[in-house]
Amino acid sequence: MERKQITSLAGLAPMTRQTGQWRGKAFIQGGRKFLRDPLCMYALVAARYNPDLRQKYQTMIQAGKPANVALTALRRKVIELANALVRQDRKWTPKAA
Repeated sequence: MERKQITSLAGLAPMTRQTGQWRGKAFIQGGRKFLRDPLCMYALVAARYNPDLRQKYQTMIQAGKPANVALTALRRKVIELANALVRQDRKWTPKAA
């Protein structure tokens, strides 16, 4: 699947609520709850223990993003990474230190 398709399937694609001149905030909705919930748990753990994703999380927090927005970005990153690994038919290999 493409990036937009996989994030929509997981319910992590941003939806905007706008009408006329009124501009609302973007939010996530829909998708598969059974897929979104474990991704939330993984994002919490990754923000603490995975060096690459922790750096991304810290960068977003330092830029002033709310914690929930940063965690949603990590969830999207993880699902896109998993999709790329499946597409390329390869396994995850951690970076050597």
